[in-house]
Amino acid sequence: MNLSRLKNFGTYEWLAIVTCVAIALHLLLSHSPEPFLWYADYPLWLTILVGGMPLLFGILRKLWKRDFGADFLAAIALVTAVVLEEYLAASLIILMLSGGQALEVYAMRKASSVLAALSERMPAIAHRKKGDAVEEIALSDVKVGDLIMVYPHEASPVDGVVVEGHSTMDESYLTGEPYKISKAPGASVLSGAVNGDTMLVIAAEKLAADSRYAAIMKVMQDAEQKRPKLRRLADQIGSVFAPLALAFAGVTWIITGDEVRFLSVLVVATPCPLLIAIPVAIISAISIAARHGIIIKDPSVLERLPTCTTAIFDKTGTLTYGQPEYTQMHLATGFTEEEVLKAVASLERYSKHPLAGAIVKAAEKRQLTLPPVEQVSERPGEGLHGRVQGRKIHVTHRKYIQRKAEHLVKELPPVAAGLECIVLIDDAFAASMQFRDKPREDGKPFIKHLSPAHQFDRVILLSGDRANEVEYLAKIMGIKETYSAQSPEQKLEIVRGESAKAPTLFMGDGINDAPALTAATVGLAFGQNHAVTGESAGAVIMDNTLEKVDELIHLSSSLRNIALQSAVGGMVLSFIGMGLAATGYLSPVVGALAQEAIDMIAILNALRLTWQARIDTDM
Repeated sequence: MNLSRLKNFGTYEWLAIVTCVAIALHLLLSHSPEPFLWYADYPLWLTILVGGMPLLFGILRKLWKRDFGADFLAAIALVTAVVLEEYLAASLIILMLSGGQALEVYAMRKASSVLAALSERMPAIAHRKKGDAVEEIALSDVKVGDLIMVYPHEASPVDGVVVEGHSTMDESYLTGEPYKISKAPGASVLSGAVNGDTMLVIAAEKLAADSRYAAIMKVMQDAEQKRPKLRRLADQIGSVFAPLALAFAGVTWIITGDEVRFLSVLVVATPCPLLIAIPVAIISAISIAARHGIIIKDPSVLERLPTCTTAIFDKTGTLTYGQPEYTQMHLATGFTEEEVLKAVASLERYSKHPLAGAIVKAAEKRQLTLPPVEQVSERPGEGLHGRVQGRKIHVTHRKYIQRKAEHLVKELPPVAAGLECIVLIDDAFAASMQFRDKPREDGKPFIKHLSPAHQFDRVILLSGDRANEVEYLAKIMGIKETYSAQSPEQKLEIVRGESAKAPTLFMGDGINDAPALTAATVGLAFGQNHAVTGESAGAVIMDNTLEKVDELIHLSSSLRNIALQSAVGGMVLSFIGMGLAATGYLSPVVGALAQEAIDMIAILNALRLTWQARIDTDM
C-alpha cells in the first residue's frame, strides 16, 4: 500500500486497522509461552478503551436523539461482551462497526469512480487564442465566444463549437459511447471530452461553470449529501429490526439461561447490512446515470419513478424536436413570397421568439440578402415591430388581429394545422406564414411501449399550443388524452390533479413547464434549453432523446431491485445466523465473523450497478 493512499484514510479506516492488529497480537500471545500468555488480553483492552469507548458514546448520542436502529444492538452487544469478559468478541464488534463504516466509505468512492475520473481529467487552465497569440487563462475566466485551443490528447475545458481543425474526440466518459467521434468545423464539443491527435480551435458556447461537465460534477457533490426516501425507509426497517432482534436474544437467554448465547444473537444481528447497502446502491445509480447523460439532482427520483403509472408529456421540445421549420406562406394580393420573407427575416434577426430562427434559416436557404432594420421593438402580446427599407413591418399572431385590427380579420386565411405568424406591412395584411415542428421519430415507439414494458396505464399530452396542432401530434403518437391551449398555471393545476390520483411522471423542457415539473411525483426535464442547475426538475436528460428516459426508468427499477435484494437478503441471512446462535452453533466470535461476511455480500450486491457498462433499454 503506497503512502498517498494511507493519507486518505479516515478515522474508521485507522480504527479498523488498529483493531485488526490488536486481534492478531492477542491470537499470537494466546499461543505463546506462559510468561507472555498473561498479556494476551492487553491489546484487546487497549482496543476497547481507545476504539470502543468513542464508538459507544457516539451510539449513545444517537439513542439520546431517539434514533433506535441497528447501532442500538451494537451498544448492548459491546457492553455485554465486556461484562461477560468476552474481550475478543468485544473487539470483533468494534471491528464490525468501524469496518462497516470504512466499507461504506470505500463503496461510496467506488460508486463515484466515474465522476472522480472526470474530475481528474479536467484541465485547470484553458488556452485562449487572440489573433496570432495564445494565452493561458483560468477556466473561470473563459467567456462565451472566446476561441479556445484544445491541444492533442487534452480535455476540452468548456462546451463549444469547432471553428478550426479536424480531429476525433473521446466522449465515452460523458455519453457512454465506446467509440471516438469525428470533429470538423461546425461540430459540437462537450466539456470533458478528450481530443485526438490534432489540435482543434473551438468557440466557447457556455461558461465553464455552466458546462455539461460542471453540471455533472455538481450532481456528484449534491447527491452524496441527500438522503432519499429509499434510505430513510432502510432506517425505519432498522428501527423495527433492532427491537425484534433484542427480543429474540432476550427470549433465548430466558429459555436457555445462557448469557453467552444472548451475546451471540446480538452480535450476529449487528449491524444491519441494509443501512450500508442502500446508500451505496443509490450513489452507484447516480454515477452511471451521469455517465450516460442523465443528471439526477434529487435521488428520490430513483425511488419514485418505478411507482409512477401516469405519464404526462409537454409537446414542444419533448415529443417534438423544438425546432420549427417554415413550410409555406399564404399571400395577400400584391405581395410576393420573396419580398415578405426578406422583410420578416431581416426583422426576426433581432428576436428570440421560437419561430425567429426558422424564418432566418428559410431566408438563408434561399440566399436572400437581408437589408438593415430600424426602430425594432417587441412588446409582449403584440409581436415584433420594425422598419425595413422604409416600410413598417409587424409580425404578430391571429389573436392580436382579432383584438386590435378587426377590419383585417376577414382577410385572414382559415386556421390551418401547425404554427402560424401573421405579417402586416404598412398596417395591411401581407401574409400568413406556416410552420411545423417535426415530431420525434422515437416518440411513437416510446409511448407505445410504456404500458406493456413498464407500469404506465395512462398517457396524457399537455400543451399550450392550439387544439388542432395538439390533436394532430396526439394522433401521430397514439395518445388519446390531450389538453391544449393551457397556460403554465393551468398546466400546474392539471398535473397537481393527476398526481393526487396516481403517481405521475411529467416530462417538459424546463422553462414554461417549471411549475408543473415541481408538482409532479417525478419531474423530468430535457436539458437542451435551460440551465441544468434549475430547481424545477428532479432529473435532467442532457441528450435530448426519449431513449434516455427509457434508460432512467430501467435504472430506477434496477436500483429498487438491488436495494431490496441487499436489504431483505441481508436481514434473512442475519435471522438465520441468529437462529444458529440461539441454538448454540455460533459463538460470539464466529457470529461476528459471520455478520461481517453478510455485510460484504450486501455491499458487493449493491455495487453491481457500478460494474455495468451500459444501462438497459427497450428502444
